[in-house]
Amino acid sequence: MQGRTIAARLTRGAGSYYRKSLILLLVVASIPGIITSVLVYAMAGGNLEKELLQQHVGQIEQRARTMDAQLANLEMMLSHWAFDTRFDYSLQDHDFVRDFIRTRDLTSTLLVMQGSNAMIGSVSLYLQGEQPILFDPEYSSLQDERVIGLYDSLLANGNKTTYWTQLAFDPAKPQQRELAFVHPIPGSSLKPFGALVARLDREQVAEALLALAPYDDGDNFLVGADGSLFVSAHGHAADSPFIAGLRARISTDDGGTGSFLLDWDGRTYAVTSGQFGRIMDPWMYVSASPITTITAPVVFVSRIILGVSVSALLLGLLLAWLASGRIYSPIKRLMGSLIPHGGQGEAREDEFTLIERHWRDLSRESRELNARLTEQLPYVKESFLHQLLQGYLYAYSEEDLLSRLERYKWDVRNRQFIVLYVQLSGIASLEGKFKQGDEGLVTFASVNIIDETAARYFEQYNAINFHDLGSGLLLILPEGGSFAAKIRSFCEELMQSVNRLLHLNVTVAISRSMMRASDVPRAFEAVKQAASFRNFDDANQVIDMEQSDWEGSPAPTYPFALERELLQALRAGQAADAKTLLGEFQQSLSVAGAKAIDVHQGMLQLLGSVQHAILASGIQPSRLYKGANLYEQLSQIKEPEHACEWFSAKVFEPYLREMETRSNGQTRRLIEQAVLFLQRNYMRDISLDHCADHIGTNPFFLSKSFKQVTGVNFIDYLTGLRVDKAKELLRESELKIQDIAEQVGYQHSYFNRIFKKLEGMTPTRYRMMSRPE
Repeated sequence: MQGRTIAARLTRGAGSYYRKSLILLLVVASIPGIITSVLVYAMAGGNLEKELLQQHVGQIEQRARTMDAQLANLEMMLSHWAFDTRFDYSLQDHDFVRDFIRTRDLTSTLLVMQGSNAMIGSVSLYLQGEQPILFDPEYSSLQDERVIGLYDSLLANGNKTTYWTQLAFDPAKPQQRELAFVHPIPGSSLKPFGALVARLDREQVAEALLALAPYDDGDNFLVGADGSLFVSAHGHAADSPFIAGLRARISTDDGGTGSFLLDWDGRTYAVTSGQFGRIMDPWMYVSASPITTITAPVVFVSRIILGVSVSALLLGLLLAWLASGRIYSPIKRLMGSLIPHGGQGEAREDEFTLIERHWRDLSRESRELNARLTEQLPYVKESFLHQLLQGYLYAYSEEDLLSRLERYKWDVRNRQFIVLYVQLSGIASLEGKFKQGDEGLVTFASVNIIDETAARYFEQYNAINFHDLGSGLLLILPEGGSFAAKIRSFCEELMQSVNRLLHLNVTVAISRSMMRASDVPRAFEAVKQAASFRNFDDANQVIDMEQSDWEGSPAPTYPFALERELLQALRAGQAADAKTLLGEFQQSLSVAGAKAIDVHQGMLQLLGSVQHAILASGIQPSRLYKGANLYEQLSQIKEPEHACEWFSAKVFEPYLREMETRSNGQTRRLIEQAVLFLQRNYMRDISLDHCADHIGTNPFFLSKSFKQVTGVNFIDYLTGLRVDKAKELLRESELKIQDIAEQVGYQHSYFNRIFKKLEGMTPTRYRMMSRPE
């Protein structure tokens, strides 16, 4: 009943009770606002200044950390590019005018780097040499000695490998100094021949500094370790009175960091200073803002609140008497808008419902993102370990590395580190279970076995997949203990599991224990090198660098005779004989106790000899093999059977096809007879006419065809044949020099001259150098 009475009063326009109640309500509601306004106004002149200063300093420090993270990202990006293969030693003395494709690729790469960070104004690549070259980003050949001297000074900056500097890169404008980040190339090289230079956009840096405290008065600026002014957000010079006064005041504080109030020219400034931990040299940032600029909005708002509150009270009193009957009309219309049809049916969604719905959506997205982060964390950890093992994080300090490891949930304080390198072998002898090209699949399976086995032995570990039959394992163990027996047991179980499940043999190289995370990259390189010294025969092996002499046994003797026969078979186009001799050559290298690295080096030496023979036959290897890097391809092959197949398919067959197109079958058979005659009678007095009579042709045709088929002329081939036989006798017999000369068809005095001309040393000297001590 009472509710209906009140509703009726509101509908009719209300009586005196409603008016009095409304006036009292307005007065009571206005009193807290008036009191609050008075208190805010009073605080603005007292404690509010200190409170706002603290908030202002916190905001500046937070924004400074954001700017520091941007600069750190720039440093990390340029360091990663410096280790990219596009900036390796192949750039040194490279002909960029002829190789315009690589010139264009370098220019595109520099443009990509330039656009990867908003602060970068330009990225340049400088290359030393007889003719210095600058990509900025377009290719140009430097002629101005002043510009050359400026860029050379970047590479002669003491022990600084990666550093910031401020230079005038245009000699004609020495006053326009630019802030630049310099990284020599190749990365981590002790003798760099070039440098990547990222010059910052002064306007972008000034805009970033202005974000620290975006006020028109005051200033924000950066100062280098040597005290030089880098950038001022408001364009002030280093010798301006305001900048000089700020720096003098900051220099009196210990460490040059903190916040304080400074009275200058009748105004009070809130000054905050701190440091950026840049590579090699720390920077200092300084932000100075007028305190009145910070507090003025609050004072102005408090005055407005006070005035509005008083005005609202007066206006409410007036309206309560004059328009109480019409106040309810807007409320009724508002309720009609919120609840249509007079309240019948479902009400519309209000602001609180909207906020609740959005909060639920954001909570769901947050849970989904957290789940994704949890899924991706193992991949992020593995990527970080890849960078650590490969030495890409060399610029990080020990404390930085430990902090990063702790961020990935590792306990690394008071711990020792041990690196294991696991190498699989025997994939070529599995009779079809795995084939060449399945190395990534096999390595993935082995890494899963390593993870499962390591979980039973160690608390902290992480396996790394290198996708080439090789994998790594980083162990983080308690400090001070000996874990040799435990690691040995782990290796034995791992080898048994891989033998049983994958039917492959395992070589495990174990590093020495380390107390520093920064020593991990060197230990990884050491265990990889130790694994290459495994025995060549397929068997499980454990190489412990703390105990075993993994560089022990002597290298096998290089089979020169088989190499010579192999090259002769290639020159004669005898593909089947060449393939057979290749297998015998590898078997000769793979004697009992031979190391894998020795066999591999022998095969690389054979590749060099084959390429030399191809070049001597008048064929350019680079054109024959279409620019392919055969040495790199051979270095990636781990299995001996695959190496022989690769030689036959990638080296022999293209050469034999080329030779087949250069001469017809009849001429080749004729030259083969001549070569066979020379190989059997080289010790006699043989002439071109004598050989032509023997095979039934004329000397002119024989000379021309011999050069066309073999790539060398008749006399040079005979001389090389005799000298090769003499070298074999010098290495493997005790005959006198005079007797050896007679056996290969030379007089003693002439033999000495021709041998020294071809080999660069006398026969006696060659004999001494070719025999082991």
